[in-house]
Amino acid sequence: MADIAWDDEDPFEEQRDNAEDPMRRLFSVYGRPNVGTMVVGVVASVAARLLDLIPPIVLGVAIDAVFRDEPFSLWLVPGAWIPADETAQFWVLIGIIAGAFTLGAAFHWIRNWGFNAFAQNIQHSVRTDTYDTMQRLNMGFFADKQTGELMSVLSNDVNQLEQFLNEGLNSVFRLGVMVLGIGGVLVYYNWQLALIALLPVPVIAGFTYLFIRVIQPKYARVRSSVGTVNSRLENNLGGIQVIKSSNTEAYESDRVEDVSTEYLDANWSAIRTRIKFFPGLRLLAGFGFVVTFIVGGLWVFTGTGPGPLTGELSVGTFVVFVLFTQRFIWPMAQFGQIINMYQRAYASAERIFGLMDEPDRLGVDADADALAVEEGRVEYDGVTFGYDEGERIVEDVDFTVEGGDTLALVGPTGAGKSTVLKLLLRLYDVDEGSIRIDGQDVRDVTLRSLRSNVGYVGQDAFLFHGTVRENITYGAFDADEESIVEAAKAAEAHEFITNLPEGYDTMVGERGVKLSGGQRQRVSIARAVLKDPAILVLDEATSDVDTETEMLIQRSLDRLTADRTTFAIAHRLSTIKDADTIVVLEDGRIVERGSHAELIEAGGLYAHLWGVQAGEIDELPEEFVRRAAKRRARTEADDD
Repeated sequence: MADIAWDDEDPFEEQRDNAEDPMRRLFSVYGRPNVGTMVVGVVASVAARLLDLIPPIVLGVAIDAVFRDEPFSLWLVPGAWIPADETAQFWVLIGIIAGAFTLGAAFHWIRNWGFNAFAQNIQHSVRTDTYDTMQRLNMGFFADKQTGELMSVLSNDVNQLEQFLNEGLNSVFRLGVMVLGIGGVLVYYNWQLALIALLPVPVIAGFTYLFIRVIQPKYARVRSSVGTVNSRLENNLGGIQVIKSSNTEAYESDRVEDVSTEYLDANWSAIRTRIKFFPGLRLLAGFGFVVTFIVGGLWVFTGTGPGPLTGELSVGTFVVFVLFTQRFIWPMAQFGQIINMYQRAYASAERIFGLMDEPDRLGVDADADALAVEEGRVEYDGVTFGYDEGERIVEDVDFTVEGGDTLALVGPTGAGKSTVLKLLLRLYDVDEGSIRIDGQDVRDVTLRSLRSNVGYVGQDAFLFHGTVRENITYGAFDADEESIVEAAKAAEAHEFITNLPEGYDTMVGERGVKLSGGQRQRVSIARAVLKDPAILVLDEATSDVDTETEMLIQRSLDRLTADRTTFAIAHRLSTIKDADTIVVLEDGRIVERGSHAELIEAGGLYAHLWGVQAGEIDELPEEFVRRAAKRRARTEADDD
C-alpha cells in the first residue's frame, strides 16, 4: 500500500500536519517542571560511565608496569599514596577496580531512578492534559473520530513517549559520555591511533541521517495503523452480542484480519528498514575496530608506526585501545536504536500535540458571565445549522417556549429533532441565528452554567461502569441518600433497584450491560431528576421501556415537568399529546405547530403520523407514503 493512500485514511493527518516541532514542545512544556529528576539522572549517568572507564585504564597501567618495568603510577593519585611493594600494589589495583564497580552500581541505580521519574511524570501529565483537551472539544470532533483511534493516542502514543524519555534519553547521555570519554582517553594515549579508531564516525553520522529520512514517514504510518486496529477491535467487542446473534463471526474475523494486515504491512516496512540499518551500523563500527586492531598490533610487533604514523605504542596502551575501541563500537551501534526510539516518539508526539492544538469550535469566551435563569423562557431565533460546510440539517427554526411550558418536537426520522435540542446545550454552535434563555444568548454565557441549568436524558441511556448509586449521582456527587431514593422513585426506578442483588450498590457493568434497556433509561431519568435543572430535555427518554412502565414514568415526568421548561422528543406521539405546544419538523424545517387537537384537525404531517401509530395505514394519503419512502431511502444512503 502506498504511503499517500494510507495518509488519506489517517484520521489524525490534519492534526499531525498542524503540530509544530512536537519534541521541542514536549521538553519545554512538560520537561521543564521535571528537570530536577532529569538532572539527577544525567549526573548519575555521567558518573557511572566515567567509573566504567577506570578498570581498563588501571589494567593498561598494570600491564606496562609489569612488561616494561615502568614506575607504577595512576591518574589523579599522588605517588606517596602508592605502596612500593608489588603485592601491595596488586591489592591497590583490586581495591580501585572493586570500588569503581561498587560506586558505578550505586550511580546506575540513581540514574535509573532519575530517568524513570522524569519519564513517568511527563507521561502522566501528557496523558491527563490530552484527555482534558479532548473532552472539551465539541461533538463535531467526536463524530469524525472513532473511540479506538482516540484510545490509541491516549494509550499507545503516550506510552511511546515514555519509552524514549526513559530508555532513549538515558542512552543518549550514557553513550555520549562513553563516546566522549573514550575518545578523550584514546586521544590522550595516542592521538594518531585515535584518529584511525574514530575514522568510521562521520560515515556512521551520514548513514544515520539517511535512516532518519527513510524511517520517519514509516513510523507515522505505523502509529496511524495502530489506531485503526484499536477502532476495529473496540467496535467489535462493544457489539459482540450483535455479532453473535447475527452469526457474523467469520465476517468480523476477516475484517479484523484486514486491519491487522494493514498494521503488519506498515510495521514490517519499518522493520525492514530498521533491520538493514542496524547491521550496517555495526559493520561500519566493526570495521573501525578491525583497522585499529591491525594498525595497533603491527605497531606493537614492529616497534614503529606503520606508514606515516610515528612514535612508540606500548603493550599497555594497545590493550587500552583494544578494550576501549570495543566499548566505543557498541555505543556507536546503539546510537541507531536511540534514533529509532526518537522517530517513534516523534510520530506519536505529532498526533498528541496535533490533538491538543485542535481548536475548540465552540469559541468559549473565558470572560463570559454565568447563565442566570429566572423564568426559563427559551427562544430559537432563525436557527440554522449543518454538521458539515454547505450542509443544512436545521434551517430557519423559530419558536418560543415560555417558562414552565412543555414543547414537543415531532417529525420523521432524520427531521433534525435531536439536533435542535443539542444546539440548546451547545454540543454544537448554530451557524446562523441565536438561542436565548431569559434573553441571554447561550454563546455569551459559560458552558458550565448553561449545562448546569439544563438536564438532558437521551435515547441512548449511557451508564458508566460502577454502581447504580454512582450513576444516579453522576454530576450531583454530594447528594444524600434521601435525595437519591426520591429521584429513583420519581423515575419509577426505586422498586427494581431494591430488587437487585446489592440494591443501590449493585455494579451495572460496562455501559450498564447488566441492566435492561428500560432499566438503564430509568436510571438516566433519575440522574436528571437529582440534578433538578431549570430546563429539562427529554430525547426519546422512554423509547426502551414497555407500555406499562412508560405509563408509570410518564406520570412521574408529568409531576417533574410541572414547574420547569421542558423539551420532549418522542416517536410515540401519545406521550407528548398533552404538551403546551407541538412543533412538527420535516427536513430540518418547521412545517406545523400547535396543540395536539389543532394539529389533528389540520390534517397535515402530524395527523398522518398519528394515523400511522393508530394503525390507520389504509387511510393515509398516497403523497405521505411516497414522501416517507423517499425519506427512508435518504436516511439509509446517509447511513451507508
